[in-house]
Amino acid sequence: MPAHAPETTHDDPTANPTAPGDPLGRERAHLAASRSALRAMREDVESLDIRDVTANWVNAVVLQAQIDDRIKALADLAHTPLFFGRLNYLHAPGAELAEGAEGEQFYIGRRHVHDADGDPMVIDWRAPVSQPFYRASKTDPQDIALRRRFGYTGGELTAYEDEHLSDPGEAAAVSKLLQQEIERPRVGPMRDIVATIQPEQDKLVRSGLAGSVCVQGGPGTGKTAVGLHRVAYLLYAHRDRLARTGTLVIGPNRSFLHYIEQVLPALGELEVKQATVDDLVARPGLEVRGTDAAETAVVKGDARMAEVLGRAVRSHVTRPTEPLMVVRGSRRWRVPAYELEEMVEELQKRDIRYGAAREALPQRIAHAVLVRMEQAGEAPDDRVQDAVARNAAVKAAVKEIWPAVEPAKLVLRLLSDPEFLALHAADLLTEDEQKLLLWPKPFRSVKSAKWSAADLVLIDETADLVERTHSLGHVVLDEAQDLSPMQYRAVGRRCTTGSATVLGDLAQGTTPWATRSWDEALAHLGKPQAVVEELTAGFRVPREVIAYASRLLPSISPGLAPVSSVRETPGSLRIEETSDLTAAVVASCRDSLAHEGSIGLIAADARIPVLAEALAEAGLPYLSPGEETTAESRLTLVPASLAKGLEYDYVVLDEPAAIVDGEPDERTGLRRLYVCLTRAVSGLTALHAAPLPAALT
Repeated sequence: MPAHAPETTHDDPTANPTAPGDPLGRERAHLAASRSALRAMREDVESLDIRDVTANWVNAVVLQAQIDDRIKALADLAHTPLFFGRLNYLHAPGAELAEGAEGEQFYIGRRHVHDADGDPMVIDWRAPVSQPFYRASKTDPQDIALRRRFGYTGGELTAYEDEHLSDPGEAAAVSKLLQQEIERPRVGPMRDIVATIQPEQDKLVRSGLAGSVCVQGGPGTGKTAVGLHRVAYLLYAHRDRLARTGTLVIGPNRSFLHYIEQVLPALGELEVKQATVDDLVARPGLEVRGTDAAETAVVKGDARMAEVLGRAVRSHVTRPTEPLMVVRGSRRWRVPAYELEEMVEELQKRDIRYGAAREALPQRIAHAVLVRMEQAGEAPDDRVQDAVARNAAVKAAVKEIWPAVEPAKLVLRLLSDPEFLALHAADLLTEDEQKLLLWPKPFRSVKSAKWSAADLVLIDETADLVERTHSLGHVVLDEAQDLSPMQYRAVGRRCTTGSATVLGDLAQGTTPWATRSWDEALAHLGKPQAVVEELTAGFRVPREVIAYASRLLPSISPGLAPVSSVRETPGSLRIEETSDLTAAVVASCRDSLAHEGSIGLIAADARIPVLAEALAEAGLPYLSPGEETTAESRLTLVPASLAKGLEYDYVVLDEPAAIVDGEPDERTGLRRLYVCLTRAVSGLTALHAAPLPAALT
């Protein structure tokens, strides 16, 4: 039998959808039946009557909320295909999965759908039986006779493509539908990649909950999508546990979170919270009103600050020098100073929070008093011990020995009092570093202080020294390369008893404190045993564009492997010098709008006002990052500082040299430029009047 490539079959408008020889018609019929079954599932939930099954109104509210979430999860999104693939097994994939399923076929989709008898019509992509859809190949068919991919237009099934994986006569070939889905124009927020997950991505998506994973991936390798789909998979595989402990996705800024916020809901997952690091450390009554110079922010973000803060917190404990006298009724009970000192030393040696030790001290004192009562012939019980612990003399002694610490007040003092800072930063920070930390003019109170974002991280660290931070079951940290060691610690506190998925690219670090190595970052996160995986196959950025941007790698991240793009798109890169830069940029935006999809105009932050005015004068409406693109409004004006994590079908890049010059140093500037150069999915036009950075030429 001659070798032949998989064939893509498209809609034939003359075909009879009921004809036996019309496979496309049969697949459309299954889609219609599946949508009908999903609607019936939703109606079943909507019809539930909980009036007689709840004991009280609290239970009723909780149960109704769960029902409402279930109804939302069963929504049939008109433009989101209910299934995107089909597997035909040669043999039963497993008795526990599909009893007697030899030769049976399974439709693979975003969620499970069953008919009135409970038989599956669509299998959830996360189910074990679905895994070969992503991992099977001609060299490893995994008992799959046929893998069928479906093509959709506006929610309508219009094409299918078959791969006979167990047929030695059929040659391996690149899927045209897969390629079309990857290259489909982007309008609106980020969409899921559930139909296009690649084998190396699927391995990461399905990794277990117990271990933490760090994914190093260059532009276009799909690391963000991998992280989000891993959350969806973990919620499927460990739903009960994660329902109790919670999950969180952490992104670099609000624009980025808005861009990705629809991915998980599209997969039926509604309970995952999203936040920035600034959101994590925000505290009521403390507003970020100040900014730090880069060198100051570097010191505040250094891991040594954790020890400085620890010393400052512990310094509040004083050694007792006087005995304690406790009066109960007509009796007086004396606890000598040396015994109080032993209690303090024992609590200090234990690895517990400052606040927990402070709460334990009055109980230790009360226990010592109860021992004396028993020696005197009394028979006190636990109520007596609690009463002694609340005794005014005991409370006064605890306040003197182990006073309460307010985190914000402590950080205020550290940044205001040179002697207090010097005492606790000795042999940790140099004198110059201490000077960088101190406010030129100290603030009088916590409320009047102009706190910076880095200050709130310090306060968060201090708060954890006093009282343990609540831990979640799983945390996804995206664009992690831009975090400082102290920010890593803040994130790590939120998953001390859970696991983490860390996503980033060392070459895209654009902060003065950017991550130098993942081993170092994971140590600060508290996950030194995390597995580091690297994605090097690019699916988003055209080969010509990523190759041009990769010229910067020797300057910004020596030794890092460049991304190898699977997409070759002739004409996708245009570099043009012009004497009238602003006019050329506006003209290029107008030309780009002739194409289908989203357009991003990316420029140095300082150039944004000029370009905004020029676009307005040219009658070209534009959006800001975070605003959702629509068919009518597809141009977004993007400051270079907010471009990270975003993607557009076509990018117009304004003055590369200005982007580099807008950063505190050349290396950071070149990294920022690398980010901006790699936001395009279909085409990049870079316009410049000034000479290009030497690293590009």
